[in-house]
Amino acid sequence: MKKPDDLEDAAPDLAMRDALDRSSRVEGGRRRRDMPDNLWMQCPDCARMIYKPKVAEKMNVCPECNYHFEISSSERVRSLVDEGSFDEHFTNLRPLDPLGFRALKAYKDRLAAAQARTGLADACVVGIGRMDGIELAFGVSDSRFLRGSMGSVVGEKIFRATELARDRGLPFVFVSGSGGGARMDEGIFSLMQMAKTSAALADFDRHGGLFISVLTNPTMGGAMASFAALGDVILAEPKALIGFAGPNVIRQTIKSEIPDGFQTSEFLLEHGFVDKIVNREDLRATLVYFLRMLLGTGD
Repeated sequence: MKKPDDLEDAAPDLAMRDALDRSSRVEGGRRRRDMPDNLWMQCPDCARMIYKPKVAEKMNVCPECNYHFEISSSERVRSLVDEGSFDEHFTNLRPLDPLGFRALKAYKDRLAAAQARTGLADACVVGIGRMDGIELAFGVSDSRFLRGSMGSVVGEKIFRATELARDRGLPFVFVSGSGGGARMDEGIFSLMQMAKTSAALADFDRHGGLFISVLTNPTMGGAMASFAALGDVILAEPKALIGFAGPNVIRQTIKSEIPDGFQTSEFLLEHGFVDKIVNREDLRATLVYFLRMLLGTGD
């Protein structure tokens, strides 16, 4: 008698589950330790399945195509600053909601959720540390916090870090990863941070300060239209999206196609906006090279 179609279709699956169940046992009736879940992930750039421990080993870089995943501010500090040397400053600054802004969600609720998720007060961490023994002011934006967007606190921290570097005669290195640009929830209060940070860096330059800007994926909007573009040296990680407006907005505005690779770090290097593209594993050594060369501190 012929089996019903649904039973025929189910038979291979049942047999496979039975085989897997048998293979999970060893002599004495003990079960093997379960295989950990989520060991694989798909790279958004090359679409290949990649082994997570291998990605972590390469500092969160795809081993197949060299796509650089976003990393947290704490990971960035650990990878670049001498161990135990970083002293975070201005931790008392916390964002407010001066406009009582509400879109799909209230701004104050979005802030609270981001703070709980990341453990950060806002999207920027700055302080004093050492890099291969060189004392410097160091800052980094964190894309986990409202896409690293620049509100009043982020702008104020960059402003104060710049003044701190000026007053102590230190170089300033800032790693940008701001996909959100200026934070719309704070309106003009966020937009004025573009002018404030730019003015602070201009004053830093007049006092002979050295500012190195590192652009990571993504660095967009008000951040790129202000402090992130003002480095004496501008470095970028590979394949980073860098620009003001997004490519789709530009296409719709000019009603024309844009060049292939437009707004990538490679395109900007070719056209002279970026000085050097640096793999994450080489970033610390490259920063140390430029610091020593431009500060005149030897090899």
